[in-house]
Amino acid sequence: MGIFTLERDRREGGEAADILTRTRGLVDPALRAAVEKLPTAMRRVAGYHFGWWEPDGSPATADPGKAIRPALVLAATHALGGRPADAVAAAAAVELIHNFTLLHDDVIDRDGTRRHRPTAWRVFGTTEAILAGDAMHSLALRTLAQDTHPAAQAAIRRLTDCVVELCEGQQADCAFEQRGDVTLAECLAMAEAKTGALLGCACALGALYAGAGEEAARAMDAFGRQIGLAFQLIDDLIGIWGDPAVTGKPVGADLAARKKSLPVVAALGSGTSDGAVLAGLYALERRLTPQELVRCASAVEGAGGRGWAQSESCERMAEAIAHLADAVPEPSAADELLALAELVTRRSH
Repeated sequence: MGIFTLERDRREGGEAADILTRTRGLVDPALRAAVEKLPTAMRRVAGYHFGWWEPDGSPATADPGKAIRPALVLAATHALGGRPADAVAAAAAVELIHNFTLLHDDVIDRDGTRRHRPTAWRVFGTTEAILAGDAMHSLALRTLAQDTHPAAQAAIRRLTDCVVELCEGQQADCAFEQRGDVTLAECLAMAEAKTGALLGCACALGALYAGAGEEAARAMDAFGRQIGLAFQLIDDLIGIWGDPAVTGKPVGADLAARKKSLPVVAALGSGTSDGAVLAGLYALERRLTPQELVRCASAVEGAGGRGWAQSESCERMAEAIAHLADAVPEPSAADELLALAELVTRRSH
C-alpha cells in the first residue's frame, strides 16, 4: 500500500460525515430540480423514496441515505485537480441511477422497508414504483445530456454501460436463488457487477470531470469496484447479523429470503458439517422459523463464512488503495476518497 495507509481512525468518521454533508448541499438541489420535472404521480413516488415527502406530498424528515456515490464523484474530481462544483451534474446522475436500482430491487426482493419506512412499492404499488424507477433512469441521462461540461458525453457512455452491468448483476443475483451450485467466483462476479460497477463508475466520472486521462479513469474505476466488493461483503454480513434498529430490516432478512450472499456461498462450499446443515435448511420449501434462522446464522459462522467475508473485505480494501495510488500519487489529495472508502467498509456488523 506504500505511503497510503488505513490507520485513519482519529479523523475518518468526522471527515467522512463532513464530506457527505457538503455533498448533500451541492447535489440535493440538482436532484430536486430533476425530480420536479417528473409527472405528478411519479414525482410523488420519487420524492417519497428520497425521504423528502410523505405519501400525500407533505414535507417529511426521513433518512435520505448517505449519498456515498455522489460524494465519490466529487471527491474523485477534487483528488485529480478538478473543481467539485463542476461535477454536480455527474454526481446527481449517479445518485439518480442508484435510486432507480433501489426502487426496482425493492420490488424484485419484495422488501418491505427501506431507511426505516415502508418501501415505495408498498405505499404506491408495484407498477408505480417500477415506473418511477424507469423515469429516474431517464432523468439521470437527461441530466448529463443537458450538462455543458466537456466530459458529459463520455460520462453518458460510461453510465449507460454501467447500467447494463448493474442489470446483469441483478439478474445473476436473482438466478442464484434458484440454484444450489453457485460458486464463490460466480458470486464475487455478481457482486462486482451489482455493487462495484456503480461505485467504480462514480469514481471514473469524477476523474473525467477533472480532465484526467483514460488511464487515470480506469484506475479510479478499479478503486471504486474494489470498494464496492468490500462494501458488499460487509453489507452481506449486516444482512445476517445486522441490528434491525440500525438497518431498518428484520433480523436475518437475507437468510429468510434464501439469498446466496457471499458469506453464505462461502459457507455452503466449505465442505464442513455446518455447511451441510446450512444447505439442508436452505433446501426447505417453506418459510424458515425464527429458530431455524438463528441456526442458519450459526451455521454460516461455524462454516467459516463470516470470518472469510471479514478477511476478504480487508483484502479488497487493500487492492482499492493500490489502484488509488496509481491514479493519485499525492497522498494528501486522496484523503477524502480514503475517508469515504473507510466509511462504507467499517459499518457495524
